[in-house]
Amino acid sequence: MTRILAIETSTELATAAILTDGDIFIRELSGVQTHSQGILPAIQALLAEAGIRLQDCDAIAFGCGPGAFTGIRTACGIVQGLAYGADLPVVPVVSLLAMAEAAREQATSNEFVCILDARMNEVYWAQYRFEDTGWTEVSAPALTGLDAALAAITLENPQLVLGNGLTLPEPVQTRYPGLLCMPHAKQVGLLGLNDFAAGLGLPAEQAQPLYLRNKIALTTAEREQAKLQATKAPA
Repeated sequence: MTRILAIETSTELATAAILTDGDIFIRELSGVQTHSQGILPAIQALLAEAGIRLQDCDAIAFGCGPGAFTGIRTACGIVQGLAYGADLPVVPVVSLLAMAEAAREQATSNEFVCILDARMNEVYWAQYRFEDTGWTEVSAPALTGLDAALAAITLENPQLVLGNGLTLPEPVQTRYPGLLCMPHAKQVGLLGLNDFAAGLGLPAEQAQPLYLRNKIALTTAEREQAKLQATKAPA
């Protein structure tokens, strides 16, 4: 039985999961401020509950985004460190696809448009169809306004899958059914399990984020470097 450790921190809900021997062990952390401090203790608790060591896992799956910049960066940093230390491959999973996988467990539809709040009057969204062979990406993850995302829907009878904080115009609610599903480590693990079985595991250094927006904030180190360069600049 393949064992997968999965984490998802792209939204305000941070989650970790272990899939092993047909069982799923889950931890959930509410509040963005807990992501960087809480995810490692959550993983340690999961390993203890599952009765395994990190080295006993076959791969680490993670939600690579799109989503909150800090959350995605947290996921990539933690996954790289764990994967290097335990010599494990990594499996990136698009967070919007994890939403579609969660929705498929609750809805009868096999066509999904997944939408996450991206702030600044924009949303992250993508379209997916589930078929006998698995998931098909109809429209790749994009960053647009909500109206533009809804206007771009090409699926015939899609189920809209919404993250927290999104409200739809009444005509849209009438036309399309809406379902609330946040990206979650459970679905990241299930999708990562399939990708790992298909030979899609990657080296630790390739645990990279999916960014759809240019970075709008600098890290402390980057700010210090910028200050240093400014002092060295010719007058």
